[in-house]
Amino acid sequence: MKILANDGLSKSGIDALKKGGFEVLNVKVAQNQLENYINEHNIDALIVKSLTEVRDDLIDECPSLKLIAFAGVGMDTIDVDYAIDKGLHVINAPEASTVSVAEMVFAHLFGMVRFLHSANREMPLEGDSRFRELKKAYSDGTELRGKKLGIIGFGSIGQEVAKIAIGIGMEVIAIDDNTTSESITLNFFNGQKVNFNIEMSTKKELLKEADFITINVPEQEGYVIDTDEIEEMKDGVGIINTSRGSNLNEVALITAIENGKIQFAGLDVFENEPNPEIQLLMNPDLSLSPHIGAGTLEAEERVGLEIAKQIIELLR
Repeated sequence: MKILANDGLSKSGIDALKKGGFEVLNVKVAQNQLENYINEHNIDALIVKSLTEVRDDLIDECPSLKLIAFAGVGMDTIDVDYAIDKGLHVINAPEASTVSVAEMVFAHLFGMVRFLHSANREMPLEGDSRFRELKKAYSDGTELRGKKLGIIGFGSIGQEVAKIAIGIGMEVIAIDDNTTSESITLNFFNGQKVNFNIEMSTKKELLKEADFITINVPEQEGYVIDTDEIEEMKDGVGIINTSRGSNLNEVALITAIENGKIQFAGLDVFENEPNPEIQLLMNPDLSLSPHIGAGTLEAEERVGLEIAKQIIELLR
């Protein structure tokens, strides 16, 4: 059987598939050429990430496909229900990048509270001529210890975010429609463990009390944070979105930053990917990254092995 890893796969994942008897084509095929390539090479399984879309028309025109794999968590670039209705397997690796995404939340958070997102823009340009002025401008940062972190969505990623927050001395306020409480375990390097029970709060309380808010839910039908939610937040709040761009109203965000309601925001995802709005890209109060929350070497290894394991079990 032939597998096309259109957006790449870790070497360990490819090796596992080859060992399992599969032929792996680790090449990048343009979206408009994908149908022809799949049919020409009689591809049985297609592995994609967020750069490749697998919609119903592609599924209809590629009868050789038996399985579609998303090498990551979210599968919004795949028409999942349609594929399943057509008899295809649709898989992903939802747990493999949990730690990576959670750490990205804090990469933005640590940078924002110390103005690194702005200082890293200014220092290369004026660090030699305005060093003292820049030092004064960026010396009124804040510490995270003792602050309240609001976590919207307490699945695997939200729980991992909570572990980091607790580890550095933050108070966690969490909400999730699917649970009322969760027990999380902090594992330390020396084998010690500490258990915490996190009771879910209300959205109103989270918005009112949190110093920082992070969005960690799958793509929703409407905005998770819109104008009404922003109005309920405390003044000077910081927001981090590493989930999906469509979960945050970017126009409302920019307006709130301009009027001082929101102090800063960290965005790894955007409503209009891969072409974020220029108002976002040019805003000095935003910490930005190009949807790389899950993009670590460790996560890639775990994703590759998990996807390979599932394909072998389903197709061999």
